[in-house]
Amino acid sequence: MTQFHDLQEYIAIPRVEGLVMSPDGRQLVAVVKTLTQDRKKYVTSLWDIDPDGQRQPRRLSRSQEGESSPAFLPDGTLLFVSDRPGPKTAKDADQDDDEPKPALWALPAGGEAFRVATRPGGISAPVVARETGTVVFTSETLAGDAADDAGRRKLREDAGITAILHDGAPIRSWDHQLGPGHPRLFALGAEAAGQAAADSASEPAARDLTPQPGLALVDQDADVTPDGSAVVTGWFVPDGRAGRYSELAAIDASTGQRRTLLAREHTDFTEPKAAPDGRAVVCGAELCGTMTEQPDKTLWLVSLDGSQDRDLLPGVELWPGDHAWSPDSATVYFAADQQGRAPVFAVDVATGSVRQVTHDDGAYATLTVSPDGGSLYALRSAIDQPPTPVRIDAPTGEVTVLPAPGGPLALPGRLTEITATAPDGTALRAWLVLPEAAAEPAPLVLWVHGGPFSSWNAWSWRWNPWLMAAQGYAVLLPDPCLSTGYGREHIRRGYGKWGDATFDDVMAITDAALARDDIDQSRTAMMGGSFGGYMANWIAGHTDRFDAIVTHASLWKLEVMLTSDEGYQIIREFGDPTEHPGSWEANDPSRHATKIRTPMLVIHGDKDYRCPIGNALWLWWDLLRNQVDAKFLYFPDENHWVLTPGNATVWYETVLAFLAQHVLGERWQQPRSL
Repeated sequence: MTQFHDLQEYIAIPRVEGLVMSPDGRQLVAVVKTLTQDRKKYVTSLWDIDPDGQRQPRRLSRSQEGESSPAFLPDGTLLFVSDRPGPKTAKDADQDDDEPKPALWALPAGGEAFRVATRPGGISAPVVARETGTVVFTSETLAGDAADDAGRRKLREDAGITAILHDGAPIRSWDHQLGPGHPRLFALGAEAAGQAAADSASEPAARDLTPQPGLALVDQDADVTPDGSAVVTGWFVPDGRAGRYSELAAIDASTGQRRTLLAREHTDFTEPKAAPDGRAVVCGAELCGTMTEQPDKTLWLVSLDGSQDRDLLPGVELWPGDHAWSPDSATVYFAADQQGRAPVFAVDVATGSVRQVTHDDGAYATLTVSPDGGSLYALRSAIDQPPTPVRIDAPTGEVTVLPAPGGPLALPGRLTEITATAPDGTALRAWLVLPEAAAEPAPLVLWVHGGPFSSWNAWSWRWNPWLMAAQGYAVLLPDPCLSTGYGREHIRRGYGKWGDATFDDVMAITDAALARDDIDQSRTAMMGGSFGGYMANWIAGHTDRFDAIVTHASLWKLEVMLTSDEGYQIIREFGDPTEHPGSWEANDPSRHATKIRTPMLVIHGDKDYRCPIGNALWLWWDLLRNQVDAKFLYFPDENHWVLTPGNATVWYETVLAFLAQHVLGERWQQPRSL
């Protein structure tokens, strides 16, 4: 028996989520999520990981409220964000004690943590200038003078006002409303931590660098140059009334003066990282798709003086993700999807030559480079391994796993890889999770990933196939067209024609799996979330080959997606539905509602603003009126992912009960928790 055989044991496994290295390279700090004692939620804490891998991990923080977003000052002091209670200051007088906001804290080596800064709207995402120690962070702030933010909030609260007046888009993001406050960037001088430590009754005032940002900084990342003189950040600007695109901006940390570093039509520049020598910035560049051009991603290099900018990866068919500079500013390391993996690559800034650093089956993220440049540190995961801190030898790519909470885990089966050929001759591949050896072939669950620009290459706590394997199922994880890691042509094959093209690929790889002797072709199910939910709905209307279908956070009536927080992205691909109704109709699963015969389990969270609940409500009505055997698992307080431990448990209990009924032929047994 493993922890995957018992949902209560599974949800209690510690989960490593972040990684940051001290300036001297002697300390590696991880963010670890654990279950609270009452098992109702998760909290994060900070752990010391040995960069050499010789000693066991050591917990650094222990508050009930949790700690996150670690960052180091040049002297080795560890900054973090927490809403733990702190000393009362003059700023606290106007704040509601019942709703503590995340504040900035500091933990010196060998000392006690103390609070550095607070804001009425909370603090998030601190970044530090590696030479001067200037700290830049984000805080939600109401329109007007930042110094009087607490007063304006109190006026709204006292008057019972919750209304938000919008004049642009988006108005929601993932699971929360945008407004009435908007993110602003604030800066603290290097002396701030020392001042706060010396006088706990007062806190240094942070400089408001972006007094009138509007929606420009929503969901944006920022970095600060080594000397603390400038902040670089993505900056959203309107694209018509409903759309937006992201420029790259540089903000003077003393005056707040902003200038545009990069701006291109139909391109988003995000996730900037300032070079250690302070001369340049590398950022992600995403070419947004249109009706005639598919999307693409690359890394872009721009000098801070604006003298030059260029694509760092011209002609390279990789979609780069996390990226980090070498200490000498000569190399940029990045991770990118590739054939069901996500290796680390290195690009020489001067020559543009690219080499692959790692060559295993891992998917790497959260890259950080040692001060001497000899090692990279990252979180490595795979379909069969949760995120784990590792050290990568920069020249050779040799990977060393570092001791960390939560691992290693015993799995209830094994992982293999299968291939197939699509009807158009394209080579296809998929991961296949097989349960522990059994006397008879295993029933198969086809699980289509979300995105759609994504890949089954990394561990997922939320969409975990090993929980299915523990119950005896084989799980097929395909990368059909639109999946990343297979070049531009693989995306082009499905771009603008989601349903038919992806359906053909998925059916071809499913046929290959069912041809195996260890798979029972008479017992099958299909499931998917987000875009995978879209495909679940599409498959339900185009074949009855499966015994059951589970659709989570799905797209059903395609025009409902115009109410999504990123509805404009779909308009870019399919066009305005009033001007191009044909592309919307051709890709709309709801047009095939009367053809559905397969039992379906519909799952949706009411706070899902990425794939709004209207999709599920409309789908549920269509299933009922067409007398399809169906159930609807509804979460009033969950978002796109279903994150709380109790609801995540219910999710799996209900899915497994539904599959047991329709795939294994067992009697329906409603989960006790429901």
